[in-house]
Amino acid sequence: RPAQRVDATGHRLSGYCARFRVPFSYNGIAQKWETIQPEDLKIEKDELVIVNCMSRSGTLLDETVEANSPRDAFLALVRKLNPSLFIHGVVNGTFNAPFFVTRFREALFHYSSVFDVFDETIPREAHERFLIESEVYGKEVFNVVACEGAERVQRPETYKQWQVRTMKAGLRQVALDQELMEEAKAMVKANYHKDFMVDVDRHWMLQGWKGRTFCALSFWQPA
Repeated sequence: RPAQRVDATGHRLSGYCARFRVPFSYNGIAQKWETIQPEDLKIEKDELVIVNCMSRSGTLLDETVEANSPRDAFLALVRKLNPSLFIHGVVNGTFNAPFFVTRFREALFHYSSVFDVFDETIPREAHERFLIESEVYGKEVFNVVACEGAERVQRPETYKQWQVRTMKAGLRQVALDQELMEEAKAMVKANYHKDFMVDVDRHWMLQGWKGRTFCALSFWQPA
């Protein structure tokens, strides 16, 4: 259950921090993101606020399901928090269409590339690969293809669509450090499969395979 998982996360983090003697407090909230209010987070005066959202915003419903888009409500909440930095990582996908045939075709292209990565980098008999394919990507594919309405939780948009949403919410993008990006590209080229890619577009760091972008990372501050 969500509340139990949130509490369990807090206990694990508390244990790690106690082990390394790091001061720590945890305020777990188990409710829909779009219903959270700034006061629920119990932010202290002059406290440094950083919002980190990695590959989770794509599971929020959008305006095709609810008139008051939970995605826009989430971004509005981030703006109200007035964070020093908002770190946003998204799955870059085009299979959020309400029409089944379009969604199926785009999902086929996306997940074919994902499984191509596995074929090139992980032996088929590897137990870890079996777990990832069955417990992560297999469930995602099932949800995209077999579920409709609010039951379909895998709803990725492109990073360009997220850029428009985020700017409308009153946030401005922070440029990537070019020196760090060059180091990242060099590291990938030297240590990873030749078909992995790291690139930059519109101040987003893109990661992908054979020219297809899988995910994108950006940084934002209040405008």
